[in-house]
Amino acid sequence: MTALFALATSLLWGLADFGGGLLTRRIPALTVVVVSQLLAVVVLGGIVLATGAWTEAGPQLWYAVGAGVVGPAAMLAFYKALALGPMGVVSPLGSLGVVVPVSVGLLVGDRPGLVQFAGIGVAILGVVLAGGPELRGAPVQRQAVLLTLVAAFGFGSVMALIAEASTTVTGLFLALFVQRVTNVLVGGGALYASVKRGGLALPEGGPQVIRAALPALAFVGLADVAANGTYAIAAQQGPVTVAAVLASLYPVVTSLAAYGVLKERLRAVQAAGAGLALVGTVLLATG
Repeated sequence: MTALFALATSLLWGLADFGGGLLTRRIPALTVVVVSQLLAVVVLGGIVLATGAWTEAGPQLWYAVGAGVVGPAAMLAFYKALALGPMGVVSPLGSLGVVVPVSVGLLVGDRPGLVQFAGIGVAILGVVLAGGPELRGAPVQRQAVLLTLVAAFGFGSVMALIAEASTTVTGLFLALFVQRVTNVLVGGGALYASVKRGGLALPEGGPQVIRAALPALAFVGLADVAANGTYAIAAQQGPVTVAAVLASLYPVVTSLAAYGVLKERLRAVQAAGAGLALVGTVLLATG
């Protein structure tokens, strides 16, 4: 069951990342975050009411609040990085967020082994190659690599927090609802501040562009919610390392979607760097 739910997490996160990356190429990233999460709040609110999940409220929900604070910042950084592209480099670097749950394990008494030290080295090498200079053509923008690493840390923190936010399925519904409400509040505040500074909340073409994109925005929000839920179940059902490794495979889904839909092609050094980052992630989680 752990493997099944963790692989479902990879699929859902991969598709959500691909959809979010496409949307931010024509809609401001903060608007994508806020609208997609608001749609998820509406759906989750109905589920919480239907299942009576509110009766399981308790102090553990503060973990969900923490995940909700960190999540929008991570999603914003990641969507901006995806907009700078290419997805086939950005998405694998984002998988380095698995370092956070592994680090949590180290803080509570685990000791790093040789495999984990190797994973750190491989991951760093992957980051350098994926964002490094090319002999021909333009390199991946350094801003994209930096934003991706910030997002990775945020995603890893969300993984660690949401896994602690509930112990039952109905409690998980409530935790995800609280997380998404916090997402909307934090993201909405950031969007308001951005507009006050002269930023844009609407894309070129106005509100009708957002209305036309509502199905895609809903998919992104709900897929991200479902991925958080399946990961929490996977982490509770079996070893966290197994859940983290399999869930961290989501960049493969994003890369395949970018290859199939956008016909993206990676330069050799970029592909090698992205692959090494993914290998380093697996080594870190399994060490």
